[in-house]
Amino acid sequence: MTLRKESCGKVAIPATSHPAMSPRLLFTIVFIEGYCSLGAEIIALRRLIPHVGSSIVVTAPTIGLFLLALALGYHSGSRVEADYRAVVARNFLISAALMGAGLAGGSVNAIFAGTQAGLAYLIFVGAILCPLAWLLGQTVPILTNLMRAQRSGEAAGRALYWSTLGSFLGSVTLSLVVMQLFGVWAAVLLGALMLVAGAALVQRPRPLTATLLVALTALSAAANLGDRQRADTAYADYAVEPVLREGMLAPRAFVVNNQNASVIDASEPPRYARYVQHLRRILLEDLRFNNRDILVLGAGGFTLSHREALNRYTYVDIDPAIRAIAERDFLREAANGEFIATDARRFVIDTTRRFDAIVVDVYSARTSIPGHLVTREFWRDTRHALKPGGVMLANLILDGKLASPYARNLLATIEGAYGRCAVEVLFKSAPASNVIVTCFAAESGEAVRVYVDERNLADIDSARSP
Repeated sequence: MTLRKESCGKVAIPATSHPAMSPRLLFTIVFIEGYCSLGAEIIALRRLIPHVGSSIVVTAPTIGLFLLALALGYHSGSRVEADYRAVVARNFLISAALMGAGLAGGSVNAIFAGTQAGLAYLIFVGAILCPLAWLLGQTVPILTNLMRAQRSGEAAGRALYWSTLGSFLGSVTLSLVVMQLFGVWAAVLLGALMLVAGAALVQRPRPLTATLLVALTALSAAANLGDRQRADTAYADYAVEPVLREGMLAPRAFVVNNQNASVIDASEPPRYARYVQHLRRILLEDLRFNNRDILVLGAGGFTLSHREALNRYTYVDIDPAIRAIAERDFLREAANGEFIATDARRFVIDTTRRFDAIVVDVYSARTSIPGHLVTREFWRDTRHALKPGGVMLANLILDGKLASPYARNLLATIEGAYGRCAVEVLFKSAPASNVIVTCFAAESGEAVRVYVDERNLADIDSARSP
């Protein structure tokens, strides 16, 4: 190994037998690496939502494991001493396969089908996401060996700039543009095709490599183009499926993130999911609502207001596409009510409107309410959005005996904001049941007291109660 001649007192760096890569090409490669690596993480988090939700206990370990794999990739890349282009091209090819096939909707569903959720999560992260991050993490330290730079800091800084710029654009464009306009499948396919292109750019393909590039392109297309018929957005997977329900005529379910969010049948008038019929009975029969303003947080299938002309409904859901999907595929007619696409908590904080009733029906997965929608502060915000004496109805999925820590603590949190509430378990023998909580925005009464044998004021309290 020889040293390049340097002037002006600058430190010489070793010259290698590898010809330098043009800056434009090198920065294109590291830009693709950054775009696809963070894009893969965004897609992985989105793919996990239907199966394990989007709570902090899911996203934080996923991000942490991804970063750990990326760090190990940086270290592995720094130890590569030869065949720089060939190693990066190989890594891009393997990453394209992991992304194009491993992050496809069918593959992720297959991993979680029939497998315990925690184990399936580890398989998904350990076999697909982390290896992809590890391989792509090697790119920058390897390619800096081929940069025309007089200082190692300059080489690393410029490469990291383009890689991080790619990460920024990947996270923004995939989540806010590609997924919104076309679906998650398009984001997966775009990332896989970019990696295939990167492999072809970093090293001129030989016949065998060219065949692999074509095969990977075909594999990615086959794994993802079929998902075009799926209604998925940046927020959720949607489907309409036939279900069996006793006493219902040809019922169909609106499935959101693998959860039956709403059910409707072909009867006239239609019948709905049991919890929706229960909510409608509370509002229309028990409370006799007429000409009232009702806010529904979490649109579901828009069945709460379906063909209900007595009251005014406002639906709030974070996904702008849910109304069009529900009207086209599930209701097969226009939804009744105003629709606002925003976060539920943001809406109740910002709104100046006051409602006679608020229905909270917000789920990101089968039994998972987003964490920011279960806190005392959120329930207080819903109370502030109610008119005096208004009612809050919450549909929760809890264990039928209300014995789990989550059930006890969530119910206590709601009552901490509203005071005593009515709690109705719809399926008492089921391990997981719809639980309807009814709370009124009434003025707080006097402090509660416990009746005891030595000082029992029950008769006095009963006499002065309405």
